[in-house]
Amino acid sequence: MRGVEGKLCEEFSAGYYGLCTVGGMLSAGTTHLAITPLDVLKVNMQVNPVKYNSILSGFSTLWKEEGPYSLWRGWSGKLVGYGVQGGFRYGLYEYFKKLYSDVFVDYNKSFIFFLSSSSAQVFADVALCPFEAVKVRVQTQPNFAKGLADGLPILYRNEGLLGFYKGLLPLWGRNLPYSIVMFSTFEHSVDLLYRNIMKRRKEDCSPAQQLGVTCLAGYTAGAVGSFISNPADNVVSCLYNKKAESALQAVKNIGFVNLFTRSLSVRLALVGPVVTLQWFFYDTIKVLCGLPTSGGIARNRENANS
Repeated sequence: MRGVEGKLCEEFSAGYYGLCTVGGMLSAGTTHLAITPLDVLKVNMQVNPVKYNSILSGFSTLWKEEGPYSLWRGWSGKLVGYGVQGGFRYGLYEYFKKLYSDVFVDYNKSFIFFLSSSSAQVFADVALCPFEAVKVRVQTQPNFAKGLADGLPILYRNEGLLGFYKGLLPLWGRNLPYSIVMFSTFEHSVDLLYRNIMKRRKEDCSPAQQLGVTCLAGYTAGAVGSFISNPADNVVSCLYNKKAESALQAVKNIGFVNLFTRSLSVRLALVGPVVTLQWFFYDTIKVLCGLPTSGGIARNRENANS
């Protein structure tokens, strides 16, 4: 790779995975914090679609009825919860991708990407779940709590440990398909862009060119993943706000078509740019540390997995 010389750490070392974890925390936490107003609107559109039936009218209603602060409800849950999730997601994805590419030598790349992303996401959602439980309640129940500091003890006092993990299965249902599709789409988009657009190996491109490829692949991955995960996202919001007692009841209450369409527009506006910025920040950290950007498996396995 041309550009930054001198690696901070060697690829696939303990330091490398630590760097990926920190990079994932910083990139995911900051980007999710930045789009908190859109997330507040999204959750309210899912819980009360009659009152919040579009992006513009939804923002207007929140502003008029609850003031500008309402748009930032749950910001601490976004920053901390999704920062922790991002650290697990990106750090463990890098670890599992190398591990599985060494173990499953004769399997194709898609299998490695699917298995690595799903393995990482299982742990990432366990870490996220308590913060998400508080965040959704803070965003949709103004009298519940102001944020994480008071929301976590209130939730524990009212519902015990079960309250923190009540939405874990729907969260896996939302994020596992999303993560699998997002990482796989990103990886294949990176490969396609280098093969057909750049027509050069990643190592032969400048850091700026690599980051450009990262942004294009990241937006594609975010848009595709948003559509796939939208039904489960609606179910999670319904359960956390006690609109249903089970995932099956939530599906019946929402309706099959609404599972895919409700809040989809705001999720596309929300997730596409967020995922793009996450990958950009994450790979910028790598570049600044003298490492290549994301995409592809360990070089010594590429031919075996083509």
